[in-house]
Amino acid sequence: MNGMLELNDVVVEGASKTVSMMAKEGEVTCLTGDSREVRSHLLLAMLGLSPVRNGFISIDGEPLNRQTVKTLRRMMAYVPEELVADGEVTVYEPPTVQEVFEWKENRDAAISNGLLEEEIRRTMAPRKKAQLLAVAVLRKRPILLVDQPHVLSADYLRQQARDGHIVIVSSDDEEILRVSDNVIEL
Repeated sequence: MNGMLELNDVVVEGASKTVSMMAKEGEVTCLTGDSREVRSHLLLAMLGLSPVRNGFISIDGEPLNRQTVKTLRRMMAYVPEELVADGEVTVYEPPTVQEVFEWKENRDAAISNGLLEEEIRRTMAPRKKAQLLAVAVLRKRPILLVDQPHVLSADYLRQQARDGHIVIVSSDDEEILRVSDNVIEL
């Protein structure tokens, strides 16, 4: 991976204007402004789970489309603002056997080695937010998408970028904006 996620003239549900940006490996990119809902739709569009009304999304020059979505999604870890009974995913695709084994392997390794508890502590966030973020990081995906991270996780997210991740967050919090290399005002 060369380490770049690009949006070119993208319009998502509820948005009134287009978004163009390049998020690079080693950087924190913060989506701010507009509504939380629009920013969430934008993160989900990067995962191929929310429709793009205009423009395109690509990772390392590979466009996100029906043929590439499963492959490109495997490069991303998503942290929702919170887990809700009504899932944020609007398109259900059953996991492949390989994905099930990868998830089990990640979970078992984290639990058996105490990695999950250690990662939860490192995030500095309250328990529920910390668990969501820690599990995503332990998946070891090059792209980390975080919807409304806790303010106490700002330096942790900065460290994830330093460790070579592409980190894209949705936030209006001053502390998150402070650690961001790029701020995209929607």
